[in-house]
Amino acid sequence: MAWLASTPGSGGRAASPTVFEQQREEMVREIAVGMEGVLQNINRLNRNLESIIAVGNEFGSVEALWSQFENFMARPDEEGEDNANGKRKVSGESEGKGRSSGQPGEGEGEPTV
Repeated sequence: MAWLASTPGSGGRAASPTVFEQQREEMVREIAVGMEGVLQNINRLNRNLESIIAVGNEFGSVEALWSQFENFMARPDEEGEDNANGKRKVSGESEGKGRSSGQPGEGEGEPTV
């Protein structure tokens, strides 16, 4: 460590920091200020997300009502499919008409061509 004491400008090292130490301290300060800003922005984002979630929760009852409406409107289609053995009734068709299996003797008694 004798060589360290003999370098120029090292005699007053304890009293005045070197250029490197000054720059390092300035950068550490800038980083601390930047991290403080990041923390403030994260807190602001967290508050905004909480308020968005609160607004979303207020629409829970409206969503439930629309779900009930959707289920109610879908019900007749499902019942119609069950009554037609998996086939939907077309308006104007009655039971037996419009169905043709290709076998004579089935349907209305008319042979299929």
